[in-house]
Amino acid sequence: MTPTAAEAGGGPTPGLARLWAGWRTAYIERVTGDGAGLGSDAAGQSLFERILTSDRPDAESLVVHRGERVAVLLNAYPYGSGHLLVCPLRAVASLTDLAPEVSAELWATVTTAVATVEAAYAPDGVNVGLNLGAAAGAGVPDHLHVHVLPRWAADANFMTSIAEARVLPEPLAETYRKVRAAWPS
Repeated sequence: MTPTAAEAGGGPTPGLARLWAGWRTAYIERVTGDGAGLGSDAAGQSLFERILTSDRPDAESLVVHRGERVAVLLNAYPYGSGHLLVCPLRAVASLTDLAPEVSAELWATVTTAVATVEAAYAPDGVNVGLNLGAAAGAGVPDHLHVHVLPRWAADANFMTSIAEARVLPEPLAETYRKVRAAWPS
């Protein structure tokens, strides 16, 4: 029998099963070059800063777009196919910490990301949102990022409802290919 989230030491969502995904740590270590995890490293760099400054190819580190002040990454732990993260190049934890020019580029890039996932996936809708701070559910609380997530009327299927798990219909490499192909040049 699968333990409940509370029994398994899960987070604040009672009853949500946690499926072991050992590849997550391997991904973080591969793209950051260390095992520092999701928080800032000893040099003060956030996970996203380490990914964006690594010498890994963009396709390997899942970087979809690099702008002057903002980048777009494919979420390596997506809620669904096409789940993008739009973030400033420099880590800030709060919207009020963004310089006006970074804020302007961030929201312009979010708009482009929405158009991109609509072109690549033709979803029924798109979620756009931020989780600011650990209490709000931010997985990387020291580096704000905007989630852009295509949604379909049927994506809350029986696996989510009954097993409280998600099934992704394509591998990340295919998602990356689709999103890169749809991103405006």
